[in-house]
Amino acid sequence: MQEIKRKALISKASELLKNGTVDRVFGWRRGEFDYDITPALFYSAEELEKDFVWNSMCGANFSKYLVKETGKSEKKVLVFLKPCDTYSFNQLLTEHRFDREKVYAVGIECGGMIDISKVKAECDGIFAVREDGDNIITETLYDGEKTFAKKDVLAERCLNCKSKKHVAYDELIGEDGDVIDCNRFDEVEILEKMSPDERFAFWQNELSRCIRCNACRDVCPACTCEKCVFDNPASGVENKAAANSFEEKMFHIIRAFHVAGRCTDCGECSRVCPQHIPLHLLNRKFIKDIDTFYGDYQAGAEVGSRAPVVNYTVDDPEPGEAVMRGDTNG
Repeated sequence: MQEIKRKALISKASELLKNGTVDRVFGWRRGEFDYDITPALFYSAEELEKDFVWNSMCGANFSKYLVKETGKSEKKVLVFLKPCDTYSFNQLLTEHRFDREKVYAVGIECGGMIDISKVKAECDGIFAVREDGDNIITETLYDGEKTFAKKDVLAERCLNCKSKKHVAYDELIGEDGDVIDCNRFDEVEILEKMSPDERFAFWQNELSRCIRCNACRDVCPACTCEKCVFDNPASGVENKAAANSFEEKMFHIIRAFHVAGRCTDCGECSRVCPQHIPLHLLNRKFIKDIDTFYGDYQAGAEVGSRAPVVNYTVDDPEPGEAVMRGDTNG
């Protein structure tokens, strides 16, 4: 089934290249290993046929790549967007971060992406990975062939998928889905029920693993500042390695506040973290609080929508009011 879908995407991309609608294509290419799928640009049908990949390991969200790519040429670039990617696409358009006229967006169905770290935790020496229906099959140096049910190794963001509906595209391949009533705030509620000391200990443990590689910031569609404060030597917070026990916490706290109201909950930050820190929980806490205090709001659902935190009304909670009411456990 995945091979059939792969060929359909290649066929569409080749058609758009041939008729001149686009002159390059954002897609996925195999890296050093089968599971090491990386974003790539393709310029011909031959390149697509040879290297284009589509499977349950193509997790990368291309939306942020458009910020720089649309400034490189007057021609359109083709981008394939999974349902969750389209929210980031719309949010970046709302912030005027790329030229919509230079993009041809094709929406594609997504049955969920796997978390390869879950597979690696169960077998060593993986040298090949393939899909067979609802199963993920690995070939390993030490354990031979091992089979996993795809549902057991799905990425967290896919286990708690918020929507199978595309909110932006020029053309759709396959069927569109619906917004899902998921349980994505369950983990946030568990943290909220902890005492302040317990929450501090939780984040102290998680964030202490941070190596300041900046992967979360670099992949985040909401982080598109031309000059990040953490790259500014005059800021005093530009160190890559933590100078003390507080610095790595400050990095993530500042970043979470920076994307509040703009984070679409795409989960890219947690996907790329080499230390497996659940960074999405920081963002979901803000999303949950915004919904509680201002009414349900989904960043990226509509182009041009203003986040409640930047759109004042006379009904807004006063500073400290939420804490006084006991509505938040931060």
